[in-house]
Amino acid sequence: MTRHLKILEYALSSLVRRKYKNLAIIAVYSFTIMVLASILFLTHSLKTEAANILATAPDLIIQRTVAGRHDLIPVEYVQEIKKNRGTGKVQPRYWGYYYDAVTEANYTILGVSGTPPELALVTGTAPAGPGECLIGQGVARARKIELGDELILVNSKGKGVLLNVVGTFTAAAEILTNDLIVMPEEEVINFFGLPEGRATDITVEVRNPNEIQNIAARIKRSLPDTRPITRQEIIRTYDAVFNWRSGMMLTIFSSALVAFCILAWDKATGISGEEKAEIGILKAIGWDTGDILELKFWEGLVVSLTAFLLGLIAAFTHVFWFSATILAPVIKGWSVLFPDFRLIPFVDVYQIFVIGCLTVIPYIASTVIPSWKAAITDPETVMRG
Repeated sequence: MTRHLKILEYALSSLVRRKYKNLAIIAVYSFTIMVLASILFLTHSLKTEAANILATAPDLIIQRTVAGRHDLIPVEYVQEIKKNRGTGKVQPRYWGYYYDAVTEANYTILGVSGTPPELALVTGTAPAGPGECLIGQGVARARKIELGDELILVNSKGKGVLLNVVGTFTAAAEILTNDLIVMPEEEVINFFGLPEGRATDITVEVRNPNEIQNIAARIKRSLPDTRPITRQEIIRTYDAVFNWRSGMMLTIFSSALVAFCILAWDKATGISGEEKAEIGILKAIGWDTGDILELKFWEGLVVSLTAFLLGLIAAFTHVFWFSATILAPVIKGWSVLFPDFRLIPFVDVYQIFVIGCLTVIPYIASTVIPSWKAAITDPETVMRG
Protein backbone atom coordinates (compact mmCIF):
# COMPACT_ATOMS: atom_id res chain seq x y z
CA MET A 1 0.00 0.00 0.00
CA THR A 2 2.87 2.37 0.86
CA ARG A 3 4.39 1.73 -2.57
CA HIS A 4 1.16 2.62 -4.37
CA LEU A 5 0.73 5.77 -2.27
CA LYS A 6 4.26 6.87 -3.12
CA ILE A 7 3.58 6.38 -6.83
CA LEU A 8 0.38 8.39 -6.45
CA GLU A 9 2.32 11.13 -4.63
CA TYR A 10 4.87 11.25 -7.46
CA ALA A 11 2.05 11.36 -10.03
CA LEU A 12 0.55 14.40 -8.31
CA SER A 13 3.91 16.16 -8.19
CA SER A 14 4.43 15.37 -11.87
CA LEU A 15 1.07 16.93 -12.71
CA VAL A 16 1.94 20.03 -10.68
CA ARG A 17 5.21 20.45 -12.60
CA ARG A 18 3.19 20.64 -15.85
CA LYS A 19 0.34 22.56 -14.26
CA TYR A 20 -0.43 24.94 -17.13
CA LYS A 21 -0.73 22.14 -19.67
CA ASN A 22 -2.85 20.03 -17.33
CA LEU A 23 -5.06 22.97 -16.38
CA ALA A 24 -5.74 23.61 -20.07
CA ILE A 25 -6.63 19.95 -20.57
CA ILE A 26 -8.91 19.96 -17.51
CA ALA A 27 -10.65 23.14 -18.72
CA VAL A 28 -11.47 21.65 -22.16
CA TYR A 29 -12.32 18.30 -20.61
CA SER A 30 -14.63 19.84 -17.99
CA PHE A 31 -16.41 22.00 -20.56
CA THR A 32 -17.10 18.96 -22.74
CA ILE A 33 -18.53 17.01 -19.81
CA MET A 34 -20.55 20.04 -18.64
CA VAL A 35 -22.21 20.37 -22.06
CA LEU A 36 -23.05 16.67 -22.26
CA ALA A 37 -24.28 16.46 -18.66
CA SER A 38 -26.30 19.70 -18.90
CA ILE A 39 -28.25 18.44 -21.89
CA LEU A 40 -28.88 15.05 -20.29
CA PHE A 41 -29.76 16.53 -16.86
CA LEU A 42 -32.20 19.02 -18.37
CA THR A 43 -33.84 16.48 -20.67
CA HIS A 44 -34.19 13.88 -17.91
CA SER A 45 -35.56 16.46 -15.47
CA LEU A 46 -38.18 17.70 -17.93
CA LYS A 47 -39.18 14.15 -18.85
CA THR A 48 -39.52 13.28 -15.16
CA GLU A 49 -41.57 16.44 -14.59
CA ALA A 50 -43.82 15.44 -17.48
CA ALA A 51 -44.20 11.91 -16.09
CA ASN A 52 -45.21 13.35 -12.70
CA ILE A 53 -47.78 15.54 -14.38
CA LEU A 54 -49.24 12.76 -16.49
CA ALA A 55 -49.44 10.37 -13.54
CA THR A 56 -52.67 12.14 -12.57
CA ALA A 57 -53.82 12.87 -16.12
CA PRO A 58 -57.13 11.42 -17.38
CA ASP A 59 -57.06 7.97 -18.95
CA LEU A 60 -58.65 9.39 -22.10
CA ILE A 61 -59.03 12.91 -23.45
CA ILE A 62 -61.66 13.31 -26.14
CA GLN A 63 -61.17 16.21 -28.53
CA ARG A 64 -63.32 17.26 -31.48
CA THR A 65 -61.57 17.97 -34.77
CA VAL A 66 -62.83 20.11 -37.64
CA ALA A 67 -60.76 20.26 -40.84
CA GLY A 68 -58.02 18.43 -38.98
CA ARG A 69 -57.80 21.02 -36.20
CA HIS A 70 -58.87 21.00 -32.56
CA ASP A 71 -62.33 22.54 -32.07
CA LEU A 72 -64.78 22.97 -29.19
CA ILE A 73 -66.71 19.80 -28.43
CA PRO A 74 -70.49 19.56 -27.78
CA VAL A 75 -71.27 18.79 -24.13
CA GLU A 76 -73.97 16.32 -25.19
CA TYR A 77 -71.17 13.99 -26.33
CA VAL A 78 -70.75 13.15 -22.63
CA GLN A 79 -73.94 11.08 -22.64
CA GLU A 80 -72.90 9.23 -25.80
CA ILE A 81 -69.50 8.40 -24.28
CA LYS A 82 -71.10 7.12 -21.06
CA LYS A 83 -72.92 4.45 -23.07
CA ASN A 84 -69.63 2.60 -23.51
CA ARG A 85 -69.21 -0.15 -20.94
CA GLY A 86 -66.15 0.21 -18.74
CA THR A 87 -66.18 3.98 -18.58
CA GLY A 88 -66.22 5.69 -15.21
CA LYS A 89 -66.41 9.42 -14.65
CA VAL A 90 -66.94 11.42 -17.86
CA GLN A 91 -66.93 15.20 -17.68
CA PRO A 92 -66.32 18.21 -19.92
CA ARG A 93 -63.37 20.50 -19.31
CA TYR A 94 -63.22 24.24 -19.80
CA TRP A 95 -59.75 25.67 -20.22
CA GLY A 96 -57.60 27.77 -22.52
CA TYR A 97 -54.41 29.76 -22.94
CA TYR A 98 -54.07 33.44 -22.08
CA TYR A 99 -51.24 35.70 -23.25
CA ASP A 100 -50.40 38.33 -20.66
CA ALA A 101 -48.96 41.41 -22.35
CA VAL A 102 -47.78 42.79 -19.01
CA THR A 103 -45.35 39.96 -18.27
CA GLU A 104 -45.11 38.64 -21.87
CA ALA A 105 -45.97 35.16 -20.60
CA ASN A 106 -48.54 32.51 -21.46
CA TYR A 107 -50.87 31.41 -18.67
CA THR A 108 -53.20 28.43 -18.60
CA ILE A 109 -56.69 29.18 -17.30
CA LEU A 110 -58.63 26.18 -16.03
CA GLY A 111 -62.22 25.92 -14.90
CA VAL A 112 -62.95 23.58 -11.99
CA SER A 113 -65.60 22.66 -9.49
CA GLY A 114 -63.78 22.67 -6.16
CA THR A 115 -60.04 21.89 -6.02
CA PRO A 116 -58.59 19.29 -8.42
CA PRO A 117 -57.27 16.30 -6.42
CA GLU A 118 -53.83 16.48 -8.04
CA LEU A 119 -53.29 20.03 -6.76
CA ALA A 120 -52.35 20.87 -3.19
CA LEU A 121 -53.18 24.25 -1.71
CA VAL A 122 -50.32 26.09 -0.07
CA THR A 123 -52.36 28.89 1.45
CA GLY A 124 -55.92 30.06 1.07
CA THR A 125 -59.01 28.29 -0.17
CA ALA A 126 -60.43 27.02 -3.45
CA PRO A 127 -62.43 29.51 -5.56
CA ALA A 128 -66.06 29.19 -4.55
CA GLY A 129 -67.73 32.08 -6.30
CA PRO A 130 -67.49 34.68 -9.07
CA GLY A 131 -64.36 36.82 -9.14
CA GLU A 132 -62.19 34.35 -7.21
CA CYS A 133 -59.17 32.45 -8.43
CA LEU A 134 -56.19 30.31 -7.47
CA ILE A 135 -52.81 31.08 -9.00
CA GLY A 136 -49.56 29.22 -9.42
CA GLN A 137 -46.26 30.29 -7.94
CA GLY A 138 -44.99 31.42 -11.33
CA VAL A 139 -47.99 33.70 -11.88
CA ALA A 140 -47.56 35.14 -8.39
CA ARG A 141 -43.89 35.89 -9.03
CA ALA A 142 -44.48 37.31 -12.49
CA ARG A 143 -47.31 39.62 -11.41
CA LYS A 144 -45.82 40.29 -7.95
CA ILE A 145 -49.06 39.47 -6.14
CA GLU A 146 -49.86 37.53 -3.00
CA LEU A 147 -52.85 35.97 -1.28
CA GLY A 148 -55.62 38.54 -0.97
CA ASP A 149 -54.35 40.75 -3.80
CA GLU A 150 -56.23 41.43 -7.01
CA LEU A 151 -55.38 40.02 -10.43
CA ILE A 152 -56.53 41.90 -13.53
CA LEU A 153 -56.90 40.05 -16.84
CA VAL A 154 -58.44 41.04 -20.17
CA ASN A 155 -61.20 38.74 -21.42
CA SER A 156 -62.11 37.78 -24.99
CA LYS A 157 -64.24 40.92 -25.37
CA GLY A 158 -61.33 43.19 -24.49
CA LYS A 159 -62.71 44.10 -21.08
CA GLY A 160 -60.74 43.98 -17.86
CA VAL A 161 -61.72 41.28 -15.37
CA LEU A 162 -60.88 41.82 -11.71
CA LEU A 163 -60.13 38.60 -9.81
CA ASN A 164 -59.49 38.18 -6.10
CA VAL A 165 -56.63 35.78 -5.34
CA VAL A 166 -58.04 33.49 -2.65
CA GLY A 167 -55.22 30.94 -2.72
CA THR A 168 -51.98 29.72 -4.21
CA PHE A 169 -51.03 26.13 -4.80
CA THR A 170 -48.21 23.79 -5.67
CA ALA A 171 -47.85 20.17 -6.75
CA ALA A 172 -45.22 17.42 -6.88
CA ALA A 173 -44.24 18.75 -10.30
CA GLU A 174 -43.98 22.53 -10.21
CA ILE A 175 -44.30 22.82 -13.95
CA LEU A 176 -47.92 21.62 -13.63
CA THR A 177 -49.13 24.58 -11.56
CA ASN A 178 -46.51 27.21 -12.23
CA ASP A 179 -48.42 29.06 -14.97
CA LEU A 180 -51.90 27.99 -13.90
CA ILE A 181 -54.88 30.19 -12.99
CA VAL A 182 -57.90 28.29 -11.63
CA MET A 183 -61.40 29.76 -11.71
CA PRO A 184 -64.92 28.37 -11.37
CA GLU A 185 -66.16 26.83 -14.61
CA GLU A 186 -68.75 29.55 -15.24
CA GLU A 187 -66.07 32.20 -14.90
CA VAL A 188 -63.89 30.47 -17.51
CA ILE A 189 -66.83 30.12 -19.92
CA ASN A 190 -67.59 33.83 -19.61
CA PHE A 191 -63.92 34.85 -19.75
CA PHE A 192 -63.22 33.06 -23.05
CA GLY A 193 -66.74 33.62 -24.41
CA LEU A 194 -67.31 29.91 -25.04
CA PRO A 195 -70.58 29.13 -26.86
CA GLU A 196 -73.33 27.54 -24.78
CA GLY A 197 -73.15 23.75 -24.77
CA ARG A 198 -69.50 23.68 -25.87
CA ALA A 199 -66.42 22.60 -23.90
CA THR A 200 -62.70 22.52 -24.64
CA ASP A 201 -62.54 18.74 -24.37
CA ILE A 202 -63.94 15.79 -22.42
CA THR A 203 -62.07 13.60 -19.95
CA VAL A 204 -62.90 9.91 -19.53
CA GLU A 205 -62.02 7.62 -16.65
CA VAL A 206 -61.54 3.96 -17.64
CA ARG A 207 -62.05 1.39 -14.92
CA ASN A 208 -59.85 -1.28 -16.52
CA PRO A 209 -56.52 0.10 -17.86
CA ASN A 210 -56.32 -2.80 -20.31
CA GLU A 211 -59.51 -1.59 -21.99
CA ILE A 212 -58.36 1.96 -22.72
CA GLN A 213 -57.53 1.30 -26.37
CA ASN A 214 -60.77 -0.64 -26.95
CA ILE A 215 -62.92 2.11 -25.42
CA ALA A 216 -61.05 4.75 -27.43
CA ALA A 217 -61.79 2.80 -30.63
CA ARG A 218 -65.49 2.47 -29.75
CA ILE A 219 -65.75 6.22 -29.03
CA LYS A 220 -64.13 6.97 -32.37
CA ARG A 221 -66.64 4.74 -34.17
CA SER A 222 -69.66 6.26 -32.44
CA LEU A 223 -68.37 9.85 -32.72
CA PRO A 224 -66.33 10.03 -35.96
CA ASP A 225 -65.44 13.73 -35.57
CA THR A 226 -63.60 13.11 -32.28
CA ARG A 227 -59.99 12.26 -31.55
CA PRO A 228 -59.43 10.12 -28.43
CA ILE A 229 -55.99 10.66 -26.88
CA THR A 230 -54.67 8.19 -24.31
CA ARG A 231 -52.31 9.04 -21.47
CA GLN A 232 -49.63 6.74 -22.90
CA GLU A 233 -49.76 8.56 -26.24
CA ILE A 234 -49.11 11.86 -24.47
CA ILE A 235 -46.19 10.36 -22.53
CA ARG A 236 -44.66 9.01 -25.75
CA THR A 237 -45.07 12.40 -27.39
CA TYR A 238 -43.27 14.17 -24.53
CA ASP A 239 -40.44 11.64 -24.65
CA ALA A 240 -40.07 11.98 -28.41
CA VAL A 241 -40.06 15.79 -28.30
CA PHE A 242 -37.51 16.06 -25.50
CA ASN A 243 -35.28 13.36 -27.01
CA TRP A 244 -35.36 15.11 -30.38
CA ARG A 245 -34.52 18.49 -28.87
CA SER A 246 -31.72 17.09 -26.73
CA GLY A 247 -30.29 15.38 -29.82
CA MET A 248 -30.41 18.69 -31.66
CA MET A 249 -28.54 20.37 -28.81
CA LEU A 250 -25.90 17.63 -28.83
CA THR A 251 -25.45 18.28 -32.55
CA ILE A 252 -25.08 22.03 -31.98
CA PHE A 253 -22.44 21.49 -29.33
CA SER A 254 -20.66 18.80 -31.33
CA SER A 255 -17.67 21.14 -31.57
CA ALA A 256 -16.99 20.45 -27.90
CA LEU A 257 -17.09 16.72 -28.60
CA VAL A 258 -14.75 17.19 -31.56
CA ALA A 259 -12.33 19.15 -29.35
CA PHE A 260 -12.30 16.34 -26.82
CA CYS A 261 -11.75 13.72 -29.53
CA ILE A 262 -8.80 15.70 -30.89
CA LEU A 263 -7.41 15.96 -27.38
CA ALA A 264 -7.75 12.21 -26.78
CA TRP A 265 -6.27 11.42 -30.21
CA ASP A 266 -3.30 13.69 -29.57
CA LYS A 267 -2.68 11.89 -26.28
CA ALA A 268 -3.03 8.48 -27.90
CA THR A 269 -0.63 9.11 -30.81
CA GLY A 270 2.34 9.95 -28.68
CA ILE A 271 3.81 11.66 -25.66
CA SER A 272 6.12 14.64 -25.46
CA GLY A 273 9.91 14.37 -25.44
CA GLU A 274 9.96 15.59 -21.84
CA GLU A 275 7.65 12.77 -20.74
CA LYS A 276 9.71 10.20 -22.67
CA ALA A 277 12.88 11.42 -20.99
CA GLU A 278 11.18 11.19 -17.60
CA ILE A 279 10.13 7.60 -18.29
CA GLY A 280 13.68 6.73 -19.40
CA ILE A 281 15.16 8.18 -16.21
CA LEU A 282 12.67 6.31 -14.04
CA LYS A 283 13.52 3.07 -15.85
CA ALA A 284 17.23 3.75 -15.41
CA ILE A 285 16.94 4.22 -11.65
CA GLY A 286 15.07 0.95 -11.16
CA TRP A 287 11.36 1.50 -11.94
CA ASP A 288 9.86 -1.42 -13.81
CA THR A 289 7.24 -1.27 -16.57
CA GLY A 290 4.39 -1.93 -14.14
CA ASP A 291 5.40 1.04 -12.00
CA ILE A 292 5.50 3.32 -15.07
CA LEU A 293 2.06 2.19 -16.17
CA GLU A 294 0.68 2.67 -12.66
CA LEU A 295 2.17 6.18 -12.57
CA LYS A 296 0.53 7.15 -15.86
CA PHE A 297 -2.71 5.49 -14.76
CA TRP A 298 -2.81 7.68 -11.65
CA GLU A 299 -2.02 10.79 -13.71
CA GLY A 300 -4.81 10.05 -16.17
CA LEU A 301 -7.24 9.13 -13.40
CA VAL A 302 -6.56 12.31 -11.42
CA VAL A 303 -6.98 14.56 -14.48
CA SER A 304 -10.06 12.77 -15.78
CA LEU A 305 -11.82 12.49 -12.40
CA THR A 306 -11.09 16.14 -11.62
CA ALA A 307 -12.51 17.24 -14.97
CA PHE A 308 -15.41 14.81 -14.62
CA LEU A 309 -16.43 16.10 -11.18
CA LEU A 310 -15.96 19.75 -12.18
CA GLY A 311 -18.05 19.17 -15.30
CA LEU A 312 -20.85 17.46 -13.36
CA ILE A 313 -20.89 20.18 -10.69
CA ALA A 314 -20.96 22.90 -13.36
CA ALA A 315 -23.77 21.10 -15.23
CA PHE A 316 -25.80 20.58 -12.05
CA THR A 317 -25.36 24.24 -11.10
CA HIS A 318 -26.25 25.43 -14.59
CA VAL A 319 -29.38 23.30 -14.90
CA PHE A 320 -30.84 23.27 -11.40
CA TRP A 321 -29.48 26.50 -9.88
CA PHE A 322 -29.57 28.81 -12.90
CA SER A 323 -32.54 27.01 -14.56
CA ALA A 324 -30.46 25.99 -17.60
CA THR A 325 -30.28 29.56 -18.90
CA ILE A 326 -28.32 28.58 -22.02
CA LEU A 327 -30.17 25.40 -22.99
CA ALA A 328 -33.73 26.02 -21.77
CA PRO A 329 -34.95 28.09 -24.76
CA VAL A 330 -34.22 25.19 -27.14
CA ILE A 331 -35.18 22.21 -24.95
CA LYS A 332 -38.42 23.75 -23.59
CA GLY A 333 -39.41 25.29 -26.93
CA TRP A 334 -42.44 27.55 -26.78
CA SER A 335 -42.76 27.01 -23.06
CA VAL A 336 -40.12 29.71 -22.52
CA LEU A 337 -43.10 32.07 -22.63
CA PHE A 338 -44.08 30.63 -19.25
CA PRO A 339 -42.96 32.45 -16.11
CA ASP A 340 -39.58 31.18 -14.95
CA PHE A 341 -39.65 28.06 -12.80
CA ARG A 342 -36.99 26.04 -11.02
CA LEU A 343 -36.48 22.51 -12.21
CA ILE A 344 -36.70 19.85 -9.54
CA PRO A 345 -33.34 17.97 -9.49
CA PHE A 346 -33.78 14.56 -11.10
CA VAL A 347 -30.43 12.89 -11.83
CA ASP A 348 -30.18 9.54 -13.56
CA VAL A 349 -27.23 7.58 -12.14
CA TYR A 350 -27.11 5.50 -15.31
CA GLN A 351 -26.55 8.63 -17.40
CA ILE A 352 -23.67 9.69 -15.14
CA PHE A 353 -22.18 6.21 -15.51
CA VAL A 354 -22.45 6.39 -19.31
CA ILE A 355 -20.83 9.85 -19.43
CA GLY A 356 -18.02 8.56 -17.24
CA CYS A 357 -17.46 5.51 -19.44
CA LEU A 358 -17.44 7.62 -22.63
CA THR A 359 -15.01 10.22 -21.29
CA VAL A 360 -12.95 8.96 -18.33
CA ILE A 361 -12.01 5.53 -19.67
CA PRO A 362 -10.88 6.74 -23.15
CA TYR A 363 -8.73 9.46 -21.59
CA ILE A 364 -7.04 7.06 -19.16
CA ALA A 365 -6.42 4.63 -22.01
CA SER A 366 -4.96 7.40 -24.18
CA THR A 367 -2.60 8.24 -21.31
CA VAL A 368 -1.46 4.71 -20.45
CA ILE A 369 -1.02 3.17 -23.92
CA PRO A 370 1.65 5.60 -25.26
CA SER A 371 3.48 5.37 -21.94
CA TRP A 372 3.52 1.58 -22.24
CA LYS A 373 5.27 1.87 -25.59
CA ALA A 374 7.94 4.09 -24.03
CA ALA A 375 8.21 1.93 -20.91
CA ILE A 376 9.10 -1.24 -22.82
CA THR A 377 11.80 0.53 -24.82
CA ASP A 378 15.43 0.58 -23.74
CA PRO A 379 15.94 3.54 -21.33
CA GLU A 380 18.96 4.88 -23.22
CA THR A 381 17.03 4.87 -26.49
CA VAL A 382 14.10 6.63 -24.84
CA MET A 383 16.24 9.36 -23.27
CA ARG A 384 18.03 10.00 -26.60
CA GLY A 385 14.59 10.34 -28.27
